[in-house]
Amino acid sequence: MTTTTLEHSAVEPSAQRASQWHRVQHRLAPYLFVSPFLILFVLFGAWPIIKSLVLSTYTTNGPKDAVYVGAKNFQFLLSDADFHVAVKNTAVFAFWSVVLQLPTALGLAILLSQPWVRGRALFRLAFFAPYLVGSVFVAVLFNVLFQPQYGLINTVLHFLLPSHFPLDYKWLEDASHVMPALVLAGLWLYVGLHMIYLLAAIQAVDKDLYEAAQVDGANTRQQFWAVTLPGIRPVAIFVLLTSTIGSFQLFDLPYILLNNGPGPNQSGLTIVMYLYNTGFVTGDLGYASAVGWTLALGVLLISLIQLRVTGAFKGENE
Repeated sequence: MTTTTLEHSAVEPSAQRASQWHRVQHRLAPYLFVSPFLILFVLFGAWPIIKSLVLSTYTTNGPKDAVYVGAKNFQFLLSDADFHVAVKNTAVFAFWSVVLQLPTALGLAILLSQPWVRGRALFRLAFFAPYLVGSVFVAVLFNVLFQPQYGLINTVLHFLLPSHFPLDYKWLEDASHVMPALVLAGLWLYVGLHMIYLLAAIQAVDKDLYEAAQVDGANTRQQFWAVTLPGIRPVAIFVLLTSTIGSFQLFDLPYILLNNGPGPNQSGLTIVMYLYNTGFVTGDLGYASAVGWTLALGVLLISLIQLRVTGAFKGENE
């Protein structure tokens, strides 16, 4: 055997090991890059979710005193009058959020997409700004606006309808007016966010479609129904879903607006507020977990129904 043959036979295993190690690195590299997210998700996402599901089968008196009750927490929900009130209030708020916020946001988006509107950028910022300051600030602000005597809303309504709205009218102490106050505050807070989404969708619609519609003799209203709405449909469905989900997660806006409580006759009690009171005020974390899982499953069901009704699944198949 020559010297060259010996050197070649010695180098070949080393090259094979290097090639194998390179293939292993290439195979493991994606997992290495996503591992920080996976680790954080398991620690702060998956584990709390599993823990809350297990905890929903216990009744607790603080974090260390737990008694296994199985499905009795979920059974008690069916007859819990306070939970029924919370579901009703949250559903009413969600309904009016969709009915008022989305058409208003769409109207603002169409208006502020017109080239003849001067200062469009300033108006867009003005409508979007309430969302930037946060719901706690908005709740404090509207608490002042609804105050008797000096509140701006009372002052304006008393000026317009003095016989129906006295100057000392107490909005937040009247159970029949708490929900309108919440809806109004939510409209001012979130309409700008929905407007931005819809505005971006409108600007992304192909302008050639409008030109083709004009050539066919379509007026502005017909262009809206035939071009604008189909063009923004995916974004509109997204806004509908996020608005509904956000409405069912309502907590800090009514909690701060109603001075850390559910309001008169629990007229401002929401599902998440009831969950908070049950888990962190009463101390029954097990029942609070059952409330949370019921809320999550309910929101999932409503979202699936919305996707079905809006034809989102059909659009994906096509």
